[in-house]
Amino acid sequence: MSERLRNRGLLYVVATPIGNLGDMTLRAVEVLKQVDCIAAEDTRHSATLLHHFNIRTPIIAYHEHNERTLAPVLVERMVAGECFALISDAGTPLVSDPGYHLVSVARAAGVPVVPIPGANAVACALSACGLPCDRFVFEGFLPAKQAARRAHLVSLRGDERTLVFYESPHRLLEALTDMAAVFGDDRRGVLVRELTKLHETFLSDTLGALQTHVAADANQRRGECTLVIAGAPPTSATEQREAEALRIYEILVKELPKSRAVALAAEITGTRKNALYAEIIAESQ
Repeated sequence: MSERLRNRGLLYVVATPIGNLGDMTLRAVEVLKQVDCIAAEDTRHSATLLHHFNIRTPIIAYHEHNERTLAPVLVERMVAGECFALISDAGTPLVSDPGYHLVSVARAAGVPVVPIPGANAVACALSACGLPCDRFVFEGFLPAKQAARRAHLVSLRGDERTLVFYESPHRLLEALTDMAAVFGDDRRGVLVRELTKLHETFLSDTLGALQTHVAADANQRRGECTLVIAGAPPTSATEQREAEALRIYEILVKELPKSRAVALAAEITGTRKNALYAEIIAESQ
């Protein structure tokens, strides 16, 4: 048993493969074999993984429907000396998966939390997509309803960082359609499907072309999907001021008459009022 495992009362956050079982690390297998209990997002799904590596550790279901009530119970057991491992269905726990409450409660109780790194779809997609990955933002899953989805995409339209999203296959086409409408048909994007699996696919093109391709080929609407979208082109100092003026205006106009909100936003940012008026009219059309 490793030195860490001799110190009882730990929580290990263990990454598992996102498809190819060969990506399981030796350290992850060792930890899962030696902890007292494994908290898994779906015990039936994880049973296949554990059986493959001959891991016979007791397993308990820990998911989004029970995590708030179960987290204090598990942490109480850790405080008493038990050692737990947290795993999700695939990849690194907490990245669009349950686990935040357990880690938060454990740390608050003084229980050491130890990450066991491994596969992660965000990092895998970025490393091979061909888009800049020195600065990126992970947005997880977009809202299911179109109005909320478009509103969220609008808030990201000027972000110059590479954007990474997870998307379910049955909403992939709708998401690409909205991205093309909000970001523009010519914005570059990469559709990454089935990472590390037999049918792993990287489709790189403009958003307009990707939307057309996915609409025409039902096979592209299957499996686990990650979308990597190029960031917005760099903006000039004037464009940045105008964007900031518009943001401030949208806050002020909730409390003030439109003319007063425009005047204040222009004064705060040093933007011309006429230019701000024109931008407001363009945004409302």
